[in-house]
Amino acid sequence: MLSALILDQITKWIVIENLVVGESWPATGFFRFTHAWNTGTAFSFFQGQGDILTWVSLGAVGILTLIYRSIQDPPWVLRIAFGLQFGGAVGNIIDRVRLGHVTDFFDVGSWPIFNIADSSIVIGISLMIFYFWFLDGSGKTKEDSSNSTAEPSQPSSVDSTPDLTD
Repeated sequence: MLSALILDQITKWIVIENLVVGESWPATGFFRFTHAWNTGTAFSFFQGQGDILTWVSLGAVGILTLIYRSIQDPPWVLRIAFGLQFGGAVGNIIDRVRLGHVTDFFDVGSWPIFNIADSSIVIGISLMIFYFWFLDGSGKTKEDSSNSTAEPSQPSSVDSTPDLTD
């Protein structure tokens, strides 16, 4: 959590100190750093809902905390996933409370401008989905686990050889 939060805040500070709002570096190209203010959610959805989004974000952090604490000895994948989500959410909450908006700066093609916090949240959610869909909690895929725990099939006691004596 802490590394995602620190990286998010440092990169936003660098952008704020070096680019005016709306300025891009380099000026053209597919990938640019563009200083943008975002009053919405990740990737600029729900613009202008800053106060509500701050409370929703705080609620989401609370719910994530409850879920995380309910898991006994979470595996490393879930620790990383929750940490990325916490770090990203807290990074954007800090911006909303301190500045009244979130500073975004990654400008890739026609995709909405985003930041480290947004990326952390998306990667964290993706890791959780991967974990719950493809892993069983042991680090093995669900398919591998089901094969190793299944009992070997027993030969049938019924003779399936056709009777040709008629």
